[in-house]
Amino acid sequence: MNQDAKIYVAGHRGLVGSAICRVLHEQGFHNIIGRTHAELDLLDPVATRDFFDSERPEYVVLAAALVGGIMANYTYPADFIYQNLQIQQNVIGESFRHDVKKLLFLGSTCIYPRMAPQPISESALLTSSLEPTNEPYALAKIAGLKMCEAFNRQYGTNYISVMPTNLYGPNDNFDLMNSHVLPAMVRKIHLAKCVMDGDDKALLSDLERHPVEGIAPSDGAESVKNALDKRFNIHNGSITLWGTGEPLREFLWSEDMADACVFLLHRVDARQLADMGTSFLNVGTGIEHTIAQVAHMVAATVGYKGSILFDASKPDGTPRKLTDPSRLHALGWRHKVELADGIKQLYDWYLAANENAGK
Repeated sequence: MNQDAKIYVAGHRGLVGSAICRVLHEQGFHNIIGRTHAELDLLDPVATRDFFDSERPEYVVLAAALVGGIMANYTYPADFIYQNLQIQQNVIGESFRHDVKKLLFLGSTCIYPRMAPQPISESALLTSSLEPTNEPYALAKIAGLKMCEAFNRQYGTNYISVMPTNLYGPNDNFDLMNSHVLPAMVRKIHLAKCVMDGDDKALLSDLERHPVEGIAPSDGAESVKNALDKRFNIHNGSITLWGTGEPLREFLWSEDMADACVFLLHRVDARQLADMGTSFLNVGTGIEHTIAQVAHMVAATVGYKGSILFDASKPDGTPRKLTDPSRLHALGWRHKVELADGIKQLYDWYLAANENAGK
């Protein structure tokens, strides 16, 4: 892959897509293209084909997807399976029709069975039942990697897939309803600190920066506090999080993920993966923490001194989901950012984004 190659990053403004663009730019690639959703709706097959007709990318990174945490997956199952299948169908199909040299498809480790042996190797795929709370999303991602595998087998294409563990980093989604566990936790604990410290200015500023439907900062701090208490269990002196706090999770800094993706674009082809007995690779750290441990790490970073409680009546999701990244390690790549450092970097980024929004 030479530095003049035209590379299309679908989802270039998202958590992983934006990080991949940064890494590519840092390594001297200058012909990177992306489109916002307003500019190109990847759910529209005609618009997607027209884009490929006009741009003719040589390489494609498919990082565009509808993503969200356990609450979002539980609430919008039809959206998660339909939209992700449609995006994949359109982008992978047009990549084939336009003779793209190489495609990198981003999935998720939620593709693995709920009770897969730990740590989870690539061979665990489709060996038993999925986790019900994210099954529609998981099925869409399984279909995507299997589509890539099928094109490789039938047509000799060079499509590879990566299954990252839980990701977090700059440009993350901090929506209180739909975000993943770590950014949701960072924001909730930040808001809890604002409430506990009586910092109404920071509290209202946060809600202006990241609006929540039904909560209006213009109604004043007391109204906002009451709404956060009732809807999100953010109290004065305590916060209640979903589940028992016992599930184990692995987290990967998004820029580490981007570095792994660019490494694979450079150095690894579908044929090499086939020789290793797989068509896709796990990307992770191989290190896990309980949700409760992560919550206390976030609290220490934020400076929150209140209580952290857990509501065991809410779903936990998969009890444990630790990747086995040994195949990727064997190819020469390992993560760099450990979780405690990453949480600090994420919170610093979040505060800076809030401050910049007010200028």
